[in-house]
Amino acid sequence: MSIFADNIVFLRGQKNLTQHKLADELILTRSRYVSYEYGNAEPPIEVLIRISKYYNISIDLLVTVDIRKYPLDKMVNLPGNKILLPVVVDPNGNKYIEIVPQKASMGYLNGFSDPEYIENLPRIQLPFLGHGIFRGFMADGDSMPPFADGTCIIGEYVEQLEDLKKGKEYMFITLEGYTFKTFVKRNKKTLTVAADNTFYDAYDISLTDVVQVWRYVRGILPQDYKPHYLPDHTNLSELVNEAKRSISNLENKLLHLKH
Repeated sequence: MSIFADNIVFLRGQKNLTQHKLADELILTRSRYVSYEYGNAEPPIEVLIRISKYYNISIDLLVTVDIRKYPLDKMVNLPGNKILLPVVVDPNGNKYIEIVPQKASMGYLNGFSDPEYIENLPRIQLPFLGHGIFRGFMADGDSMPPFADGTCIIGEYVEQLEDLKKGKEYMFITLEGYTFKTFVKRNKKTLTVAADNTFYDAYDISLTDVVQVWRYVRGILPQDYKPHYLPDHTNLSELVNEAKRSISNLENKLLHLKH
């Protein structure tokens, strides 16, 4: 038997599933699935993708590493266990940037590793971004302050959490959806992140809830966007002084009323 055949037999046993039940889960006939376990046939890429997603173990590990030697709950920490990330290219091999609409954000959690889902997303090209894998996420409501509604936030895919930089902004894709935050620090079991608005306290995201991370690189503003300008230092000082004068006048009036 091949390493792949041994692995899927082992994984099925860990879940205590019959061949028939697992075949149903993978949308296969039992005979077709059994041929993979017996090593009589090699599955096509679309089936490999289904099995990889089902067990949350990369295709690379499934076909090259004897995973019986490792605790399953630590498989995600093994080097090379990366979730499949489909990338759409044009006929010349240039990568597209797929745009995830806000209304499709929850659907993205189920389809981010599905080539068919990714291919159906709207997409653009921005050649000046250079190398890397990029994806766009649409801001809507209070989902990603300080960005206005309709802003397209472009992020570069981060393969390893060790690559996160303190003080840098990222798009965190979690089991709850996606959110734009500044990375503060990595803890044993969580990531500490902070909102752009310092009014809100930093908080932790469980590592088990992190699906993907994208480093912020660009923002494409909506057509009717009007920038909000904060007053400069001189005007701000004048506003504070004016407020002080108003408070002082009010206090004087209150004193006169008492007398």
